[in-house]
Amino acid sequence: MRIPLSWLREYAPLPANASAEYLMETLVRVGLEEEAVHRPSDGITGPVVVGQVLTVEPETHSNGKTVNWCTVRVVPEGREQTLTGKGIEPSGVQGIICGAHNFGPGDKVVVSLPGAVLPGGFAISARKTYGHVSAGMIASVRELGIGEDHDGILVLSSLGLDPEVGTDALPLLGLDDEAAEINVTPDRGYAFSMRGVAREYCHAVDAEFTDPAAALAERAPVHNGEGYVVSIRDERPIHDRRGASRFVARSVLHIDPSRPTPVWMASRLRLAGIRPISLPVDISNYVMLELGQPLHFYDAEKIRGPLDVRRAEAGETLVTLDGKTRELDPEDLVIADTDGPIGLAGVMGGASTEVGRETRHLVIEAARFEEVSIARTRRRHRLPSEASKRFERGVDPQVAPAAAQRAVELLVELAGGTPDEGVTDVHDHLFPHEIAMSVRYPSARIGLEFSEAQVERALTEIGCTLARSGGILQVTVPSWRPDLQEKEDLSEEVARLVGYENIPSRLPVPPAGRGLTVEQAARRRVLDALAAAGLTEVLSYPFVTQEENRLFGTADAEQPVRSLKLANPISEANGYLQRSLLPGLVQVLKRNHSRGFRDLALFETGNVFLPGEQSGTSSIPPVGAKPAQGILDELNAGLPEQPRYVAAILTGHDAQPAPGVTPRAYDWQDALDAARIVAEATGVGLTVRQGRHQAFHPGRTAELFDDAGHTVGFAGELHPRVLKDLDLPERTVAMEVSFSGLVAGAGRPVVARPISGYPATTQDVALVVAEDLPAAELLGTLREGAGELLEDVRVFDDYRGTGIEEGRKSVACALRFRAPDRTLTNDEASGYREAAIDLARARHDAVLRG
Repeated sequence: MRIPLSWLREYAPLPANASAEYLMETLVRVGLEEEAVHRPSDGITGPVVVGQVLTVEPETHSNGKTVNWCTVRVVPEGREQTLTGKGIEPSGVQGIICGAHNFGPGDKVVVSLPGAVLPGGFAISARKTYGHVSAGMIASVRELGIGEDHDGILVLSSLGLDPEVGTDALPLLGLDDEAAEINVTPDRGYAFSMRGVAREYCHAVDAEFTDPAAALAERAPVHNGEGYVVSIRDERPIHDRRGASRFVARSVLHIDPSRPTPVWMASRLRLAGIRPISLPVDISNYVMLELGQPLHFYDAEKIRGPLDVRRAEAGETLVTLDGKTRELDPEDLVIADTDGPIGLAGVMGGASTEVGRETRHLVIEAARFEEVSIARTRRRHRLPSEASKRFERGVDPQVAPAAAQRAVELLVELAGGTPDEGVTDVHDHLFPHEIAMSVRYPSARIGLEFSEAQVERALTEIGCTLARSGGILQVTVPSWRPDLQEKEDLSEEVARLVGYENIPSRLPVPPAGRGLTVEQAARRRVLDALAAAGLTEVLSYPFVTQEENRLFGTADAEQPVRSLKLANPISEANGYLQRSLLPGLVQVLKRNHSRGFRDLALFETGNVFLPGEQSGTSSIPPVGAKPAQGILDELNAGLPEQPRYVAAILTGHDAQPAPGVTPRAYDWQDALDAARIVAEATGVGLTVRQGRHQAFHPGRTAELFDDAGHTVGFAGELHPRVLKDLDLPERTVAMEVSFSGLVAGAGRPVVARPISGYPATTQDVALVVAEDLPAAELLGTLREGAGELLEDVRVFDDYRGTGIEEGRKSVACALRFRAPDRTLTNDEASGYREAAIDLARARHDAVLRG
């Protein structure tokens, strides 16, 4: 909403030197948001004055163009020349070349003299053209930035003006005015008018406000049954609310629509962001901006029969004022005569009753339409308008008679019309809205102590009527504030008018004894550990295809896979919720790889969705009341299991080539290491065995088990067929583990053991075992047999070949022993080593390699 300061001064006590910046700063104090400042004069500098044409000499030149060599007086005859600028004649008579032909001797025009700069940076200087020195320019409305007409120059008599020669043209045309633009939120529709903004300004500066609508309402005649016949008939209301609650109709006869719009009105409309069109249209827009009540004017001679406010019938059409034929929806509220619809109520009028230059008799509509109905019609037809913008936010139902009276008075004054005595005012019973509120409630709600006098004064200032019974206020809300529905709304108004700056700022204090849950703390450790290991966290969409769920969602290709299908997916292709994080990671890796990033190590954590036997419920309980426990149990039973997973995918090399650095290609061990990092950060031991998963390489897949022996995930190299089908780089490795499963199996918190200060003793052993024995199982046996002083055991060689019989392999392991209280001797360490070998011999038929 743009607010011309000259207009606002008529209704609010602005200081004489008030600027747009001052106004915005003041309105911010009562909760309105500042947007911008508009000053037409910012684009104009230098002498721009009223001139009178003395002579006009047409000259046709060799290019076939006819121009006028003019002499123009810019200083009153006999008065001393005070204008300055190179090229301004001391006599006050300028010679100017002009290409327009819509003026003649004696006409008063706007002249921009040498030294002036017009909008767009157009500098004026004395220059030779068409054989003359043209010292200035006779300006058009387009060159002055006040219109689009460029067919001729601006003749001031066409605006009804006859100013003195030499007068500064900027104040004359309203170009010295300025406007402050504010943002009006949907709940503050009353601020879409000078009336509303003036009221808010008076609140901000603690000044008394005089409502301009009050005097108009007193002068407005009441319904007398002699006006235009109007009926409100709405058999299909929306949400049990009729589309129209009030319709005021007034008539004005014998108008002259060809009269020019006064300069003061046109300049205010232009500064408010509305283009002047014609006097009747400009008057309707002016009243709308002034009082907040949209109006519509009908050519009375084009209306057929009485007016009917109703919903559109199936198949009806309407040609709106923009010339488009619109197919009407049965939800559209229309104004109709006996021939059919003549306007979309509250949005745009119809072309059949448009006011034109031949119009002599007008019917004025000032109505109150329902917000939701107008909003739906506007969106349905993609037809925004200044009227619909106000109706959607709620228009004061009591201002319609005042607005109609204001329009009648302006049409009489400016268009020479005669008011018709007939007045129509059809409306529902407009009972005021009342709210009961304790006088202490705003203090309890806002957290700032308000005195009873402050509460009552604030509510009275915004227009409420108060009745008090003990500590309870019965508040009657003013008609222009439909947003005030609850006592919380009244509390906010009290805080707003007393001043938001008076509300203390206090940070909330968290309750003692609370912190992260076990799962939250573990998740943070996992994320930190993976990031510290050089992996990059990403976030992908949880929506996948059914094929991706079948591939990654289960290890066994023969096992049926149940997936949750979305009812309204973003994409029909990705219409299912993920059972695995790997499909999303694959898409992120492909996108980055296609953009030239070849070395990638990505990870993600998120929920997967594993539906059970029951999915959803047969019906959804109604809102407004808490469902019974049995219904809640059924709803919960229909929810899928949603464990949290952690997954990683790697391709390329672990480093960039550099002097002294040899990059190593990622392999299945890196995927396994990422899984181990997750397990260690969670505090769970991870057992690794060779496994099988349909998406992983059959010989390079590790199945991962927790301490209780439950499968918690897989790691390894993706299957070559999968790499080819998904267009992934060769040797892409991945891992995925159930974070929720790891946390559930974590048991007691991990307690760190003291670090021994004594040296370690290392013993090596090479055992020949069955070829299919997993190394992890052999290490577990050695660890068990070696006893408590074994600090670490690892495989450092796996040999199969000459010297080893068919079906067997040699596994070399390093055992590190350390005692907490002494230095172990070689004999002691050898004894522990032999115990480990004995258990391996007994359990796995292991033979010590010679």
